[in-house]
Amino acid sequence: MEFESFLSLISNLDKGNLGGFHSHIKMIPKERINFSPEKILQSNPKKAAVLALFYPDLNKETKFLLTLRANYGGTHASQISFPGGKFDDSDVDLKNTALRETFEEVGIESNRIEILKQMSDTFIPPSNFLVSPFIGIHHNTPIFNFNHEVEALIEVKLSDLLNDKTIAIKKLSTSYMKNIDVPCFILNNYTVWGATAMILSEIKDLLKSL
Repeated sequence: MEFESFLSLISNLDKGNLGGFHSHIKMIPKERINFSPEKILQSNPKKAAVLALFYPDLNKETKFLLTLRANYGGTHASQISFPGGKFDDSDVDLKNTALRETFEEVGIESNRIEILKQMSDTFIPPSNFLVSPFIGIHHNTPIFNFNHEVEALIEVKLSDLLNDKTIAIKKLSTSYMKNIDVPCFILNNYTVWGATAMILSEIKDLLKSL
């Protein structure tokens, strides 16, 4: 999708309804326990935020950014994710968290990013994080400068996300079970699953509803 067409599409973004759980569940394995809002609150989750950043490439095609996390030994090491991270006491709000972490991880200054919409929170049981995703745009082709937390940048065509053929089921091992069928996206030959896939599912449903 050309970036100008994308801008025209998202001019109606506020009119779209968030899919929430109905979008997330498409990317949740059947074996995973579904957590009610009450159970999530009882777990006292840590707050975090991520940014789904859309921008034009040099050919004016719309892309969004994912990152391959470096293998630092943590719960989410070597996984595919959006730029983002844990809420800091210095952050004004979660939007600020998403912007700050994006700058720290991939070098895009906050004043270059226009935040358009906050998506539904996503709970990550293994690390006990409640993640707030934001959709943002950069009106020009960004120049990225990633830090030690990022192994590689993954620039994905929006048209690939919107294509149902990129959805697959793969045998994967998760924190709660080994060798189970896990719904995922296959994007740029990477298997994208878990919370990132859940967020992408809601973004996809939202954009398709406009």
